[in-house]
Amino acid sequence: MTTMKQHCHIMAPISGKTMELSQVPDPVFSEKLTGDGLAIMAEDDTVLAPCDGVISLFFDTKHAFAITTDNGVQVLVHVGLDTVIMNGDGITALHKSGERVHAGMPILRLDLPLLKKRNINLISPVLIVNYEKVTSLQPEPAGKEVAAGDDAVLDYAV
Repeated sequence: MTTMKQHCHIMAPISGKTMELSQVPDPVFSEKLTGDGLAIMAEDDTVLAPCDGVISLFFDTKHAFAITTDNGVQVLVHVGLDTVIMNGDGITALHKSGERVHAGMPILRLDLPLLKKRNINLISPVLIVNYEKVTSLQPEPAGKEVAAGDDAVLDYAV
């Protein structure tokens, strides 16, 4: 019996320009210690759910959240590289852990003027944390402008 591979897409959670993880100036991401995927230089104040699933992790500081899809893939969205030092300032959570969300639903609202005033680096990794669950993972090429909720940024198969 052969099983069909299920091909899935992760949508851009925020509008901006794509980057390779290797170019992210933080070894936790550039060395893929927390997962594989890509990063987006955030240019918008709304962070959307990149896929359907349940919010399985929401940091108290609101700078990162994970959604677990129905096929068990955990997608992490980490807004900015040093947003954790803001301790939640400048970030408004619109949902909480345990809630079911659909791709394109707003999850976070950012106070971009405040984040920029505090010199927060807005490079935002979008990762599949448990990438051993996927049989292939194809990020969009670096340097591509993507629109939140409209453009797929990661294609994978399970």
